[in-house]
Amino acid sequence: MSQDEDRSALDASGVATDERSRNRYLSGLYAAVRLDKVSVRGLPGGECARYESRGVVWCASLAARGTESHSKMLGWNSAARSAIVCREKLKDTQRGIVVTNFLPLTLISAGLLIAAFAAPSSPSNGLLLVANKGAQNLGLIDTTAGRQIATVAEGGVTGHEVAASPDGKRAFVPIYGNSGVGMPGTDGSTLVVIDLRERKVIRTIDFGHGVRPHCAVFGPKDGLLYVTTELDHSVTIIDPQTLKIVGSVPTGQAESHMLAISSDGHHGYTANVGPGTVSVLDLVGRKTVTVIPVAQHVQRISITPDNRWVFTSDTEKPRLAVIDTATRKVDSWIALPSTGYGSASTPDGKWLLAALPEANAVAVVNLATLHVIKTISVPPAPQEVVIRPDGEVAYVSCDHNHQVAAIQISNWGVKLIDAGRGADGLAWAK
Repeated sequence: MSQDEDRSALDASGVATDERSRNRYLSGLYAAVRLDKVSVRGLPGGECARYESRGVVWCASLAARGTESHSKMLGWNSAARSAIVCREKLKDTQRGIVVTNFLPLTLISAGLLIAAFAAPSSPSNGLLLVANKGAQNLGLIDTTAGRQIATVAEGGVTGHEVAASPDGKRAFVPIYGNSGVGMPGTDGSTLVVIDLRERKVIRTIDFGHGVRPHCAVFGPKDGLLYVTTELDHSVTIIDPQTLKIVGSVPTGQAESHMLAISSDGHHGYTANVGPGTVSVLDLVGRKTVTVIPVAQHVQRISITPDNRWVFTSDTEKPRLAVIDTATRKVDSWIALPSTGYGSASTPDGKWLLAALPEANAVAVVNLATLHVIKTISVPPAPQEVVIRPDGEVAYVSCDHNHQVAAIQISNWGVKLIDAGRGADGLAWAK
């Protein structure tokens, strides 16, 4: 259990002598403390929330404005009103709480943490979501702190990919099954909906039969959720408000594993792994436009911000297919140092980053020339690439090392963030 999960389990208990005194003395000042083997129960005219896990106590104390006598009794400076942490022993009396062996803490400004213990908080600049395939959970990463701050069990085997709602409040994780694409194994039939604030599954959407749902992408204009459903040779459409299936688009191919959508929301492109093709979909008319032959076997797919190029990796040769969306044909190939996998373009249209699992590296492609200009070393088996909306950082999931590599676009520097087992699908939740 993460520290934030510990904090989310807090229960408040009032300790004022009566309701009138509590109402009289409560203020908007919270103090949050994490100490080993410390017990906090309460303060006159206030209330305290407490939760203990593995010898660590999380506590929040709502301090009292109080009278001068209260301030003196507790050792407060009447102007500062510091919170009090009490070690080991507090004595209840008929008149209230007697504090023994107290330790004043530094004042925390009023209002800073008023809601901190009402529900787990998320970083104001957004969260990186990672589908920890091996751990069968969704990881929530605070990229500023550089750590995974919470996990949410998916309740199924297992999620490979994740999509975040445009408002950043929910995550959608298709439960694929226990095998790789085209391999024998279980056939997933559900998608779980996770509340990112409450950090729990709030709904399971059932496709009604085994479909191996895999890649979920939000339509940029209609706000609908498009999910590849391989065994049905289709993309299923879900209304994220009602959480109901509202339609589907046929791909005309088996193993439609990954999906990219144009910025205008008109067209979708699926990488059909075993057939080695890309299906072009009319998402408005909900029909297949054409199927483009690419290679013997392909994986992953991405599209440039201007919708000009679509990229998919030939998994048998070290090259990346460049598909012209106007002609709907393979226009050229980008030579890679090793076979490629997931890729993503920066929002300014300058760079394409492509994972190279066998080389433990990421290739940087200049989109003006369509040539690799640099390779960046990362932990073993890089899988998926997602670019932060501001274009400053690329995040790459590294399956074998259970980490995410954060690549600074300005200087190509790398920082590593620990994730969960089998880190795979990524999404940014604002």
